[in-house]
Amino acid sequence: MNQLQGKVAIVTGAASGFGAEIARQYVAQGARVVVADLNEAGAKMVAGTLGDAAIAVTCDVSKEADIQALVAKTLEHFGSFDIVVNNAGTTHRNQPLMDVGEDWFDRCFAVNVKSIFHMTRAVVPVWRKAGNGGVMLNIGSTAGIRPRPGLTWYNASKGAVNLMSKSLAVELGPDRIRVNAICPVMGESGLLESFMGMPDTPENRKKFIATIPLGRLAKPSDIAAAAVFLASDAAEFISGVEFPVDGARTV
Repeated sequence: MNQLQGKVAIVTGAASGFGAEIARQYVAQGARVVVADLNEAGAKMVAGTLGDAAIAVTCDVSKEADIQALVAKTLEHFGSFDIVVNNAGTTHRNQPLMDVGEDWFDRCFAVNVKSIFHMTRAVVPVWRKAGNGGVMLNIGSTAGIRPRPGLTWYNASKGAVNLMSKSLAVELGPDRIRVNAICPVMGESGLLESFMGMPDTPENRKKFIATIPLGRLAKPSDIAAAAVFLASDAAEFISGVEFPVDGARTV
């Protein structure tokens, strides 16, 4: 039996990378999905490959009005939703902390952290009214557990995501709303060169892979597998967890 049969999920940042693969795996496991992204064309392309089980919604997760509209469109199309994956994220380029401008600091916190504030305020009232609980998965990072130099302000934003997920889990537990943070290690995504701070060459990759005991970067399929499990009924008693998907990087 499919692990997410009959569920409806909102996945942000789902036009590419981890988010796109989460959307694909959710549909493969029986869910219907809202593919939300600032990249309208990319969101429509991913949703188009998923057929009637998916719709695309253009959304800037840093804006309250966009999040409220996303939730409204989800309810209009699917009638309800069970899962929210706050995957959309950004980073400044890997560089000395004093070289990162305030605009990039603000951008990291708006997209990575404030977006969850907006999403929580939009979805919790809906779940409370329905009375059936819900699942929120926030894509944190190993950067918020064991930070690398050169990414200090990004690390700080993901540390906030990790801790916020725990606090949300405690406060929303009585509403049967589960909240967990999935914490990938550096992965194969469009942000890889920014995380590395250097060209993505085999030689440069080796430097970072050498810090990961299992000997490779995270793949979108790794993150999607964790997202399927944590959203499923098999994880019904798991909440408030920082879930590293990191090949033992943070041990």
